[in-house]
This record gives sequence, C-alpha cells and structure tokens, in this order.
Amino acid sequence: MNGVVFDPYFVWPVIGAVAAFAAVVVGVAMWRGLPGWWLRALSAIVLIAALANPSVQNEERAALSDIVVLVVDESASQALSDRPDQIAQSIARIETEIAQLPNTELATVTLGDGEDNAGSLVMGALAQAMAEQPRARLAGAILLTDGQVHDIKAAPDLPAPLHVLLTGRQGDWDRRLIVKNAPAYAILDEEVTLVLRLEDQGDVPASQTGTAQLSIAIDGGAPGTYTVPVGRAVEVPITVPHGGMNVLQFSTPMIEGELTDRNNSAVVQINGVRDRLRVLLVSGEPHPGERTWRNLLKSDSSVDLVHFTILRPPDKQDGVPVSELSLIAFPTRELFMDKIDEFDLIIFDRYKRRGILPSLYLDNVRQYVEAGGAVLVAAGPDFATADSLYRSPLGPILPGAPTSRVLESGFRPQITDLGARHPVTAGLDSFAAQATPDAEGPAWGRWFRLIGVTETAGQTVMSGDDRPLLLLDRVGQGRIALLASDHAWLWSRGFEGGGPQLELLRRLAHWMMKEPELEEEALVATATGQSMTITRRSLSAAVGDVQITGPDGTETTLSMQQVAPGRFETTFEAPEIGLYRLSNGDKDAVIALGPSAPKEFDQTVASSAVLEPLVDLTNGGIRAVEDGVPDVRTVRAGRPAAGRGWIGITPRDAYTIEEIRIFPLLPAWLWVSVAALLAVGAWLREGRN
Repeated sequence: MNGVVFDPYFVWPVIGAVAAFAAVVVGVAMWRGLPGWWLRALSAIVLIAALANPSVQNEERAALSDIVVLVVDESASQALSDRPDQIAQSIARIETEIAQLPNTELATVTLGDGEDNAGSLVMGALAQAMAEQPRARLAGAILLTDGQVHDIKAAPDLPAPLHVLLTGRQGDWDRRLIVKNAPAYAILDEEVTLVLRLEDQGDVPASQTGTAQLSIAIDGGAPGTYTVPVGRAVEVPITVPHGGMNVLQFSTPMIEGELTDRNNSAVVQINGVRDRLRVLLVSGEPHPGERTWRNLLKSDSSVDLVHFTILRPPDKQDGVPVSELSLIAFPTRELFMDKIDEFDLIIFDRYKRRGILPSLYLDNVRQYVEAGGAVLVAAGPDFATADSLYRSPLGPILPGAPTSRVLESGFRPQITDLGARHPVTAGLDSFAAQATPDAEGPAWGRWFRLIGVTETAGQTVMSGDDRPLLLLDRVGQGRIALLASDHAWLWSRGFEGGGPQLELLRRLAHWMMKEPELEEEALVATATGQSMTITRRSLSAAVGDVQITGPDGTETTLSMQQVAPGRFETTFEAPEIGLYRLSNGDKDAVIALGPSAPKEFDQTVASSAVLEPLVDLTNGGIRAVEDGVPDVRTVRAGRPAAGRGWIGITPRDAYTIEEIRIFPLLPAWLWVSVAALLAVGAWLREGRN
C-alpha cells in the first residue's frame, strides 16, 4: 500500500512561521497590484513543501487470519443427562465449520466449576480468552453452555458478535430442596423451627405437582418421612437430641425423569447447648469431700445445683425436741417423684439406706436412668455394708458389686488399658503433677480409701491397687457411674500435687449427658476446605476401613490409622463439594463440604434468560443444540449475525506490515529549482511591466 508521509527539515512551528511570512509578502503584492503575485505565491508554496520534505511510503502487508473464540462450559451441571454428548458433538461441528471458512481459526477455552463454589464463571473465561488474542482479529465468540452463568457482570466489551449454543432439552425438569432458615445454635429440649422449601423448575410433569415426601435424619440415624407441599415454604419444628454438634439431614427422593438428585438433600448443623445443667446432689452425711463436690458444681455458672445433706437421720436419738430443730425437712416426694425428670444428673455422695428414701423412690431413680437419666454414685465405707445402695432397687443397674472390704491405705489412681481408650479418662495423665521417683503411671496425689467392688457390668476405666475405682455403664437409655472411693477431694486440696478432679468430673458429667465429643464409639468428620479429617473413636484395639460415598455416588475405601489409644484417623481430599456419607462398621456419619448442593445445582434447567441482553447487544444469536448445531457464515459488521440454522462472524481484515519502503517525492535540488524559476518568472513579469 502506497501513501505520502512528511519528514520536515525543521519543526512544524518554524515552517508555520515561514508560511505566515510568505502569506504576508504575497498579500502585499496583491494589494499593490503586482502582476506576478501569483508566481510569488506558487514559489512560496513550492518552498514550504520542500521544507516539509514529502516522501512516498510503500507498505508490504500480509493478511492475518480472523479468530473465533469458543468457550466450553464443563461445570458440574453440564454433566447432567446427555449434555456431555451434546458438548462433544457441538465442538466437532464448530471445528468443521470454522475450518471451512477462509483465513479463520478457532481458539477453544474450557472451564470447570469456579473456586469456593463460585459456579460457572463463563464471562471471566471469555474475557481471559479475549485478552490473550489481538482484539483486531476477533471475528466472533461462541459460548457452549446451559445458560446458567454466575458472573454475567464480568462480561467483556465485545468487538464482534456473541453467540450461545444452549445445551439441555426442552422437556428437562428438576426438583431441589432449599433450607431457607436454620439456626446455628439450639437449646436442648426446646423446639426450634427450620424453614424449608421444595421447588420445581422446568417442564414438570403434572403427576409430580402438589406434594412430595421429605425425610429427616439426625446424626445419620433412621430417618422419619413426612408429606409436604411443593412450591411453598414449610416450617419444620426440630428438637435437638443432645449437646454438641447435631447433624440434620433433609432429603426428598429422586423422581423418574428428574435431572439430578444432587440438590435433593441438605445438611444443617446445629450446635446443641444446655440452658442450665440441673444437678441434684444428695450427701448421706457431712464429710470433707462434701464441700469439694459443692464448690466444683457451684463454680460453673451454667449449673443449677440442688444440694441436700442428711444431718439428722431418723435413727439419731439425741434428745433434742423436734420443735427446737431448725433443719429443713428432706422433700423426698417432690424430688424423687414429682420433679425427678427435671434433673440432668443425680449424685449420691456417701449415701446409705437409712429409711429416708423408701424403696419406691429408689426404684423411681432406676426407672429415671433407664429412661435416659444419669446417676453418679460416689461410694463411701457404707457402700460395703448391709445399708449399701447396692442392696436397694438401684443395685441391678450399678456396674459394680461390693465385696464388703474397705482398703484404707495409700494408693495412686491409675488409668486402665480400657480407660486409656475411653474419652472420659483418655489423656488425663497429661494433667499429672510433678513426677516422683516412686510414681507408676500418672504422678497424681494418693488417695487413702478404696471400697472393694467387683465389676458386674460396663467398663472399668480407673483402678487403684489393681482394683476397680471408676466404673461406667449404659443402662437402657441412660448412664450410670460408680466411683469406689470418697477421697477424690484430696486432689482438689492439692495433696501430694493433687490431680485432675475438675477435669475428671467435667468429662464424667458430659459423658453422662451424652455429649458427642465424649462418646466412646463414634465416627466424626471435620472439614477444612475440601480436605476431610475422619476420626473413629472406639474401645476396640482396631477398627475396619471407612467407606466414603461421594455426592455423585462414587465410593472410596480408606484404612484408619491409630493416632492415640482408642482414636483412629484418616484424611481424604474430596474431589468436589457436596454431601458425603461415611460408614465404618455400625457407625454412620454425614458431612457437607461447602453447601450440600453446590451453586451449579441451584438452577439445573438450561435457560438463555441471563445471556439474552448481552447477545442482543452484539447482534448475535442463541440456538439450542437439541435443534442441531447451526452453520457458521461470514457477515458484514453491523448486520444481523444470526438466522435460521446459521450464526455469523464478521471478518476483521487484519494485517501485519512485513516491509516499509520510503523515498522522496522530488529531489531537493528539483524543489529549489522550481521555486527559483517561479520567483525569477515573477520578477521578469513585473520588470517588463
């Protein structure tokens, strides 16, 4: 291509000044009526042109190919139904069509799910693809997607038509479960309300409208099934069964013809907290440990303590008139008949049968435990006598039977092999005092009284002189513990360094309250990002493999490694977010990485609504792959770029300059000669006149 360029000998302001001076001279000549003024003007023009130094530029250009960008959405929703086949067929057809166009090439970009459950970031992928190509060569862009784009605001400024090839089918439909409102915390035994909604989208069959089945399971237990309306918010009252984290799983069955069941489930985690821990402490008689029990329980503001000490049993004969006594009568009927179910924990501290609590009341305590209550018996010397609680209606549920022996010599409490694996006592040795040379095991302070008992049920987690010291057992729905000594108070007094009485009591109370973190048999999973740590607590020496079922039904088996006595762990890198189900032996658990249903499954039915405004702005078109992949044609810029069965791209006629040649328009001597001749001509003409 040829053109004229200027390379002036002086800067343009200087040339402008020369031109102004010449204009003045020519103007004066015209005013005076000199006949050669026009020759003077031509001479000036030639001289100024010579100073501008005009040159002819010759460019050798090479045409560049036009580029069409194809963005292929391969996010999770694009794997539904036969969409993968539609994607493969569309890519093959577009590649063939572009190959048939002259001087045109195809740049293909694929994208998956966005990080942190961001969904389909199609516009971001398109913007990045455009940034990697020369803008002057972009002849068009094609999006192969289901239309569910989650970053439409990031759409780039397009210099060419944008087209959408829509996957999916016209008859697609789907149902999803939405948790609209769920609390993070709930008080035990108080009802909380969750708001759920079953929502249909797409071409829903008439037979599936109206109602649907909703299953609710807590902590992987047996689900309950309910009938709920579709398309309306449903209030679901829930009472969390235990303290700590409660995992609630909601699901609705997949219906034939539905696109996916990935959005048919939801998991809600609610932390169960106790409003107040109601404890009844019954001390059989005053003793040094009584104040320790009271101080420990009263130090916790979340504990409501009712404490009764039997100061004057019925068999005491001291001659004091009853009218002069100021003692409070023991409200036995109110506590052990009318309000016994209001207590979370009952502690019998050195209590013995004295006729204060009739057998009927103690039998009521047994029924309270079997129905889910908790009882702790801190035994004193009387436990080995005929007045022992073991010889009352409580006897059948106690985990140890007295041997009628009381050992009153120093001993150090020890954690048994089983106790090292039990959450109540596991790791208690880390609370040991400073070690002494003759200490075996934890260097705790000694106790000086041990009631001889024989284990009849449950587990012995602590011992003294190789005899049972702390026994735990489950009875019916409840739990019971037996501490075969009344010298635990020595630890709180710091005798010989003391010991972890407060920690032991805390764990005992939480285990008896069925706190999940102290369950001896449990399967727990925690997540950090998409990395899952699976923990199995067990009293067994070994556990089997854990089976993991992913959101897409893929099963993975991992072995568990022991990291501490009674504690086995493994880690799992989840390939995607969603709901995972875990199973190990008879223990099951569920965990949600990110939301139960990723953002990709909020809307699964293909739709062009989000992309239509952007496509219309560029004169592009939206075509369903179901109707066939359209032909690709070339159209002029500004013209409609889509029609029936075809979509268009606009050639950009881009080029690159391979060589530039520049040579003067006239030699310098010729410019000067012409200017001089014109000036001489003007002088001769004016001189002749």
